[in-house]
Amino acid sequence: MSTLLHICCAPCSISCIQQLREMDIEPVGFWYNPNIHPFLEYKARRDTLRQYAQEIGLELREVDFYGLRQFTAAVAQHSDQRCGYCYTCRLEETAKYAAQHGFTHFSTTLLVSPYQNREMICAIGEKMGERYGVTFAAHDFRPGFSHGQEEARSQQLYMQKYCGCIYSEEDRFSNRRKKELHKLHKQQAQTAQAQQGQ
Repeated sequence: MSTLLHICCAPCSISCIQQLREMDIEPVGFWYNPNIHPFLEYKARRDTLRQYAQEIGLELREVDFYGLRQFTAAVAQHSDQRCGYCYTCRLEETAKYAAQHGFTHFSTTLLVSPYQNREMICAIGEKMGERYGVTFAAHDFRPGFSHGQEEARSQQLYMQKYCGCIYSEEDRFSNRRKKELHKLHKQQAQTAQAQQGQ
């Protein structure tokens, strides 16, 4: 079995690679993530993976494409459903590359995160596998998620603060702002109550 492992970032890859190696599968890493924006974020994740792959002796293949315009054009009208396109574009490129370069199987580190839609990823992976004649390996990497994150911190790897696309970055700051406003309003209400009680 030869497995091409799509990798979204170095921290997510840690436990996935460890699990595969424990199964006597030596994956070849594959970088293709045109969903990651802005460019400095894309570069930080790519370069961290390059460094980590070298450290652990992982062969890494790359389709190094920063796809801001294509990605935003594809999801702009339906940004709330962007994840389906995001999974599809990456898994299709992985399946196609696997077929063209003689791999029998492909998988993705997206399967490690409890925050991703596993059912959708697997459905898209299987569809792309059938399209290109390679087998999608739907490993359940989720049990190793916390361990991988802890190890990434201990190795001081760059760890992102949002999923990847510009919309998820917006969500991150939007949610943070909502929490800040909620906290502020709560403090103001408590101050007002205390003043009324005087």
